[in-house]
Amino acid sequence: MADLPMHHRDPFDRLLVAQARSEQLTIVTGDRRIAASDVSVVDAG
Repeated sequence: MADLPMHHRDPFDRLLVAQARSEQLTIVTGDRRIAASDVSVVDAG
């Protein structure tokens, strides 16, 4: 998590992004800050 950019300051969201990165998962979210991370995202907004 230390190498993640600070797009989102919420530690739980940072954990979600780290988990998605490590396991090549897709996150379903309407949060644009998570979408700005280097993960696959399906827009729920």
